Amino acid sequence: MIRFVLRALSLVALVIAVMAGTIDAIQSVSASEPVLTPLAVAWSTASPDTIALVADGIMRKFPYAWDPAALWVLSQPAFAVLLVLSLFFWVIAYKRPPVAGRFTA
Repeated sequence: MIRFVLRALSLVALVIAVMAGTIDAIQSVSASEPVLTPLAVAWSTASPDTIALVADGIMRKFPYAWDPAALWVLSQPAFAVLLVLSLFFWVIAYKRPPVAGRFTA
């Protein structure tokens, strides 16, 4: 059950990453220069309440992690962060094939 939930989260993150990458590609073509939307801008555009809630939670629980870690992640391109998040969920949910093969007891 946990593996299914992680794979579903991976799929959702991958779909959103592809959408963010497509939007950046369309904006890059129309502007004739590369346009990479940071995660903070994309997130605040989609849901400003949740980004404020997460920021307050991180600053309250882990104030030492806000400046170096969270701000760095929020400044990276949205599609790249979401692709890494999707890969992370997929790797956690990955089931290795048995070492001895299919026909072992």
